[in-house]
Order: sequence, then structure tokens, then C-alpha cells
Amino acid sequence: MKCPDIYSFKLLCRTAIRPLGLNIATLLVTVCLLFACGFSASAEVTLRIGYQKSGYLTILKERGNLEKRLAPQGVTVRWIEFTSGPPLMEALRAGSLDLGHAGESPPIFSQAAGADLVYLASTKPSPESVAILVPKDSPVKRIADLKGKKVAVGKATSGHYLLVQALTAAGLKPEDIQWAYLSPADARAAFARGSVDAWSIWDPFYAAAQKDLDARVLTTGKNLSPFREFYLANRAFVQSQPALIKPILEEIQKTADWAQTNPQAVAKLLAPEYGIDLGIVELAEKRKERYGALPIKAPVIAEQQQVADTYFRLGLIPKAIDIKSAVWSGK
Repeated sequence: MKCPDIYSFKLLCRTAIRPLGLNIATLLVTVCLLFACGFSASAEVTLRIGYQKSGYLTILKERGNLEKRLAPQGVTVRWIEFTSGPPLMEALRAGSLDLGHAGESPPIFSQAAGADLVYLASTKPSPESVAILVPKDSPVKRIADLKGKKVAVGKATSGHYLLVQALTAAGLKPEDIQWAYLSPADARAAFARGSVDAWSIWDPFYAAAQKDLDARVLTTGKNLSPFREFYLANRAFVQSQPALIKPILEEIQKTADWAQTNPQAVAKLLAPEYGIDLGIVELAEKRKERYGALPIKAPVIAEQQQVADTYFRLGLIPKAIDIKSAVWSGK
């Protein structure tokens, strides 16, 4: 039963039992409220989750297991789709979301902008799922050949970090190329019409470019970028609903376990959701290793701190940030 308006309910109860005396009346009002609210200590909750098509939250959404798990607690789940991590993190920072997921870069830029977010868990790394692409007949054969060229990439995305790392490994500086900050959809269009010379992007957009545009891989994230996914929450949500965190992470883990052992079923589930060919999804899933909702331990914290320090050293974020202080304690 939905809890009634507390002020109206108090007035009704006190009017009926006022003759019994103040203390007894107060006690009975409390009892009345407990019965009316089903002895629940919390009001009904709407859990707002931001998701991208490249992550396992999409599978969780499609299977509906989280809704089933949380419904007995009076929790309604609302799913909100984003094209990439940066706008999702902005919504999390603004308090428009409670929870979401992103690669290594978006939360760092969001923290640097003042977001009070919490790293809840991470996936395994998946460096082969992010790549720098060039057209099949491009004269660009190695990263060093990108000097002076225009490269499409999403700002503050995993593609951004891969590009930074690849340039550094090739002895180039960020200013040695022309940066075209574009969303995945706009970057694909620019790449297809030849308006950019290269594109740094992740799956399934990466797989789609290979299949549809015959794109050639210049490099993947192997030995350059871990491409790890993080599950993050607004700190206000974590503080107000701490009991919901573990059930959510448990359902994400169950979904990941199922996905890892059922790649064909995953592809069939996601293809219509993505609106792309089944073969493209199968290609993306084949090289994906980003499974699970794993506790964030010291090596992962150090890895993420290195990413943050790299962005700060290059002047891409305005201040140094501390990753460890934003990691969920598990309590």
C-alpha cells in the first residue's frame, strides 16, 4: 500500500484519538503510519540508470532481471539511453541519473569538472574492442603517419585516451594532429565521406565500420589502453540508498556470466536493439572481454589514476584528481 500524505494522516489520527491524551495519541499515530506504509522504512524509489549500447547494461535492460529483483523493495527502474560516456557522466553529475557506466575517460573528465561520483565496480579490460581506423586505401600505414592529419574522436571518451597513448608511443604530441571532436554517429558520417583521415572508436561502432565501410585497423588498444568499463553512481544516491548497490551489482554480474557463455544469444538480443546487422554484433562480441562487475582493487585504481594523470599532464583536464577517494568502500 502506498504511504498516505503524512500531514493529512496525522491530522486524521489525532482528531480521532485526541481524547486519549497527547502521549498515547502520538504513539498511536506512529503505529497507524507504520501499518499504512507496510512497515517500510523507505518510500517508493525510481532508480534512474543511464546506459550505452556498447555495455552490458543494455543486456540487463533487455532481459528485465533487475526489475524483477528490485520490485519487491518498491523500486521502479527507469532506463535512459546515451550515445556515449561524456553526456551520461554529465547527467550523473547534474543529478539527473543515479547510476550508469562508462569507459576509463568520461568519469575522469567529469570528476575534474566537479562531479561527486562513486566508482562502484569495473569490468575486465578489453583492449581489442577499441581501435584507430583509417580508410582501406589510405596512405596512412602507421600512427606516425597521422602527423598533420585530421582524426575523429569523441572528446573525453575511451577513443580519446587510445589516441593520446598511440600518439605518445609514436613520438608525436597531441598538437601534431588535427582533432575533430565528434559523436560516434557524426564521426562515422565524416569518416564515410572522407572528411577525416582516421577515427578512434570502440565497439560496436568499430565493428560496424569494418563491416560496412571496409575500414582498416591502424592499431587497437593492445599495450596502449586497457579499455575497461566502470559502473558509477551519483554519491547522493549511494548515501541515500546504500542497500540497493549490492543487488544491482549482483544482477550485473549475473548478466555478464550469462553473456560470456552465450555469445550467440547475446548477439541475437542486441542486434535489433542496436539496429545493426547480426554479423556486426557477433564480431564485436567475439573480441569483447569486458565482463563482470568486479570490486575495484589497488591495481585498477592505479591504472585509472595513470589515465587521470596523463590527461592532467597534457592539460586536458583543469586539475589533478584522486581516483581512490571516489571508489566505493563496499559498505
